[in-house]
Amino acid sequence: MISKKQEKGRSAVVFPRNQRLLEQLGENIKLACKRRGYTQVLISERTGLSRLTIRKIEKGDPSVSIGHYLAVLSVLGLAGDFAKVALDDELGRKLQDIKLMDKKSRAKP
Repeated sequence: MISKKQEKGRSAVVFPRNQRLLEQLGENIKLACKRRGYTQVLISERTGLSRLTIRKIEKGDPSVSIGHYLAVLSVLGLAGDFAKVALDDELGRKLQDIKLMDKKSRAKP
């Protein structure tokens, strides 16, 4: 027997801190729409998404696909900002530098 939750599909576990980040993203998208004078109806027409989905995006709903968030950002002319996510990987660079320094110190006689 399939539970009702399984029928709807799986949803990601979103911790409170990450939920706040999604809510901030949704608020930023909502403000960008308002600044441009774009209504939910207009965004819906331009993206092909339902108004319900647009409302969920503006609330930072984690059940909405990342592709839908990107579609809305594209209508707003902000899709390029999406490419900036994880662009500056400071931790990754530090870990890489540690490995490089370790190799360098082992190579010295």
